Amino acid sequence: MIDLLSSEFGTITEAIRAHAAQDPQRRALIEGDRVMDYAALDTLMDRVASTLQQAGIGPGDAIAICATMSIEYAAVFLGALRAGVVVAPLAPGSAPSSLARMVADASARLVFTDAACIDVVGSADSSGAVPRIALDGSATAGQALHAWLLPPGKRPKPVAVEAAWPFNIIYSSGTTGEPKGIVQSHGMRWAHVCRVGVYQYGPQTVTVLSTPLYSNTTLVVFFPTLAFGGTVVLMPKFDAAGYLQLAQTHRATHTMLVPVQYQRLMARPDFDAHDLSSFVLKFSTSAPFNAAIKADVLKRWPGGLIEFYGMTEGGGTCILEAHLHPTKLHTVGRAAEGHDIRLIDEDGHELPEGEVGEVVGHSGGMMIGYHRQPDKTREAEWFDAAGKRFIRTGDVGRFDADGFLTLMDRKKDMVISGGFNVYPSDLEAVLREHPAVLEVTVVGVPSEQWGETPVAFVVTQPGASASAEELMQFVNRQVGKTQRVTALRFLDELPRSAIGKVQKLVLRERFSAVDSNAI
Repeated sequence: MIDLLSSEFGTITEAIRAHAAQDPQRRALIEGDRVMDYAALDTLMDRVASTLQQAGIGPGDAIAICATMSIEYAAVFLGALRAGVVVAPLAPGSAPSSLARMVADASARLVFTDAACIDVVGSADSSGAVPRIALDGSATAGQALHAWLLPPGKRPKPVAVEAAWPFNIIYSSGTTGEPKGIVQSHGMRWAHVCRVGVYQYGPQTVTVLSTPLYSNTTLVVFFPTLAFGGTVVLMPKFDAAGYLQLAQTHRATHTMLVPVQYQRLMARPDFDAHDLSSFVLKFSTSAPFNAAIKADVLKRWPGGLIEFYGMTEGGGTCILEAHLHPTKLHTVGRAAEGHDIRLIDEDGHELPEGEVGEVVGHSGGMMIGYHRQPDKTREAEWFDAAGKRFIRTGDVGRFDADGFLTLMDRKKDMVISGGFNVYPSDLEAVLREHPAVLEVTVVGVPSEQWGETPVAFVVTQPGASASAEELMQFVNRQVGKTQRVTALRFLDELPRSAIGKVQKLVLRERFSAVDSNAI
């Protein structure tokens, strides 16, 4: 195996070329019945890089990809990186107006798409001003990829990629609000790869991925698997039954899942009937992970469980090795090695252990900044007395005596009711104890009397029944007067993003539109 950790900086594409030379027939990518080995992947990456170079697209230029996860998606992403081209992977679920702003903000020279996503891509750019390449060969989506590519055997001109060069632009908002492009460097991505070297990645690794490739959640596992010579099994659309079968069939060793996916998998009656004994490690990130579900995963799913807490922007990362710290499942772990995580108050003053404050972090893996938004970049930064740069998370938390971080809430989600701070996570934790509650989220909504007041949205367990009044009494008996829930609504499901984050803004706006005079 290539000793990736022996050099301070390298590139993922160089590692893939080395694997292709050492073991060309080793499986790199699997999608359904399709398999691409390292030799074929390396060749396709060369063709992509060469074709981009012929089109005059080179280091510092950008392409956008808005498509369903596929082998071609992965190969184009990697091939562009080989040419020093910046990749902007965009969410197909974005509103057309947001997508148009992202393509323009990235100055994308090409958009790679497919039949499933052409409606939103076409609506975003009805004139076709930015040329489109169809990853799936669809005539409606643009020029077919195979027709656009130069012939096999074409090698690109070597590009000496530098650590400070932009690697990708990840957009933090694609459904509401103004998109912010998070620019990550090649050095930052290399740091991510080196960081996970302790997690038993290697040629024997088989990673099943069912979250989209435009998400940093997926990429922090996708790139290390290939850099260490493993196999990535792509699952373009998640369903619990299909995932379990895929993991069993391919003898999966690693995976990245968001908490709601763990919840749905563990709830399946046939979960224990599947052979998951090949698993070495399972990862999770992106959203709050309920301690009870973590405990269930540890009990019934072989292999370790690791939760990452951090931001796409970088900064500090906390890691909870849940299988090693079963009494700390309510936390997100301790600061990763070499990461500096602190808490600050509203005025930017550092807080001591035990105090509640905003989480800020510093590490070797930090964004360059928000693309073309220096003011937003400055808002996201905090500097200590020595001038050390930190990234603000917007999360509120507290360290315990052992250095484990417990998150209270997103700072923007904290409810200020009658002048008192109310943390929705406290109320959610109480409601989850009721046997009728499957999922719950609490949001703050405007109130004439209190300024803001907490409202709960609940999904009940299958077959369970409970009234809103019963659940409100259950929670309000156990919390302080200033924390009481003033309304509760039942939903069939909570609105979530593609990577499982509950969209609290959607619920807040929905409630305010219907019940604005009710509280």
